Amino acid sequence: MTASSTRRTTAAHSRLAAVGAIAVAGALILTGCGDQTKDNGSSDTAASAPLADKLPKSIRDKGVIKVGSDIAYAPVEFKDDAGKTVGIDPDLAAAMGKQLGVDFQFENGTFDTLITGLRSKRYDIAMSAMTDTKDRQEGIDSDTGKKVGEGVDFVDYFTAGVSIYTKKGDDQGIKTWSDLCGKKIVLQRGTVSEDLAKAESKKCPAGKKIAIEPFDNDQQAQTRLRAGGAAAGSSDFPVAAYAVKTSGGGKDFQLVGEQVEAAPYGIAVAKNQTQLRDALKAALDAVIKNGEYEKIMKKWGVTDGTIDEATINGGK
Repeated sequence: MTASSTRRTTAAHSRLAAVGAIAVAGALILTGCGDQTKDNGSSDTAASAPLADKLPKSIRDKGVIKVGSDIAYAPVEFKDDAGKTVGIDPDLAAAMGKQLGVDFQFENGTFDTLITGLRSKRYDIAMSAMTDTKDRQEGIDSDTGKKVGEGVDFVDYFTAGVSIYTKKGDDQGIKTWSDLCGKKIVLQRGTVSEDLAKAESKKCPAGKKIAIEPFDNDQQAQTRLRAGGAAAGSSDFPVAAYAVKTSGGGKDFQLVGEQVEAAPYGIAVAKNQTQLRDALKAALDAVIKNGEYEKIMKKWGVTDGTIDEATINGGK
């Protein structure tokens, strides 16, 4: 996803349908997938898994793929009331684990440090609603345009746009990104929402730039907006829609305008881990083919973002 807002995604009726579906997903949290950071029967042994031999031997021997993730981004990944890691990504990882004969162990980290953790080998992969962009593929800082690392490869598994939301009943005339000029927006640091806000602010008239307040996670940004500390917030559509339907019993926030910049979410893998990357793609394709993928997306009310086939580095 780039830092412009020229492309738009689904029409309003599709967007509202997805919001309704997410409301249903909220009721499933208490009976959700359970803690995917541990073995819950999602995989038996490498010997019984059909795609185990595609993994690097070092990972097969460990039986574990360490996943860096910002576990505060409902409904993609978050902690339920019992403190278990649940959501779209953990469910999908568990299904892929059946194919590969390993457990995906989610480890919490702030979003803007996940690729660094990948480079330092703290994680094997990063799976955290991360938008696949050319800048991330090439290790380019989207703000400065300078190269800051070797980049990563992505295995793309979902499509989502970016949304703006405000306090319910107080949209302050905000319908598009240009309406944010002269106002404050809260969002999560290191996300495409931040890129979009910075790019839009450069277009604003002098003296009416957008005041951007970034936070370590989206929940902190929501808290700030809820308290009246900003005019609007922004996050990926599934997350914004989930917040609108669940925060304060649906009384805190409202979506404004439409999604922009639909782009793929990708599982990030180090550039030198091509065997692991290809194994993940094979597992994802198998999960799509056997129907588990569709079941997971229906469970969380996000079928508008489904894909038909896994791709590598599909971001623009």
